[in-house]
Amino acid sequence: MQKILKITIIFDKILEMKTLYDVQQLLKQFGVYVYLGKRLYDIEMMKIELEELYKNGLLSKEVYLQAEFVLRREHKIEKEKEDEQKTFRD
Repeated sequence: MQKILKITIIFDKILEMKTLYDVQQLLKQFGVYVYLGKRLYDIEMMKIELEELYKNGLLSKEVYLQAEFVLRREHKIEKEKEDEQKTFRD
């Protein structure tokens, strides 16, 4: 009974994914740690890892789509920051 409760709590937290940290915690559950030194590259690698987990049937479609949405949003934000910095330097 305790194991079912623990899995339910973990699943509920996964369904509340809203931040990059939440996606990192999801990947961490599968032993995936991403750090390339640049946030934009980290997000891109997390997307690749997420796709592989989904293709191998380790993630439900709902969890995959939610995590992918977070990564797309974070990628857009980082890209805008990067473009803004380039414009500012010029």
